[in-house]
Amino acid sequence: MSALSECRLYGIIDLGYAERRDAARIVERMIEGGVDLIQLRGKNKSIGELMELAAELHELTAKSSTPLIVNDHAEIARRVSVEGVHVGQDDDPIKLVRQKATRGILVGKSTHSLEQARAAEREGADYIGFGPMFATPTKPDYVPIGLQDIRRVHAEVNLPIFCIGGINIDNLQSVIDAGAKRVAMVSALLKAHNIVDYARCATDMLA
Repeated sequence: MSALSECRLYGIIDLGYAERRDAARIVERMIEGGVDLIQLRGKNKSIGELMELAAELHELTAKSSTPLIVNDHAEIARRVSVEGVHVGQDDDPIKLVRQKATRGILVGKSTHSLEQARAAEREGADYIGFGPMFATPTKPDYVPIGLQDIRRVHAEVNLPIFCIGGINIDNLQSVIDAGAKRVAMVSALLKAHNIVDYARCATDMLA
């Protein structure tokens, strides 16, 4: 299993964009393209549906030692041997997530400001998402925070930081130039004509 510190590209399978029946194929292509860790996100799906899909996808990710993270639901990590759970600002506290999982897992947290990033580190997060960098169709209600705090958050928070929100191949260099070392991609990757080539291009830029 790759150490989080070595991970650069975080791919998110959002079932708002991807059909459930396509999820396994997308995972295979993300892995082939060099995505370092993969998150399953399904805001409008039941825990039962997500648990079943997480078990199916984990069989694929385990073969390449790619960590599989589930969004929001620590209960899934108790039943399926996924590597982690990602929570937002309004979800369970990290300590409770670990208790619900009943085993050692990675726990990531979404943050939208320097203050939230520092708080997530104090709370015991293993990594953070930091954004949204740009306006994103995935979360239209979130106001972009822009690129100006990327260097500062890396200086002040001693965790792997994945910049997220509207990042694509066309603006990735500007995010890297602003100080980012790792990024998460959602719609850009899922809508790519060729996921493998798109991921490889992103990982080359992040190398």
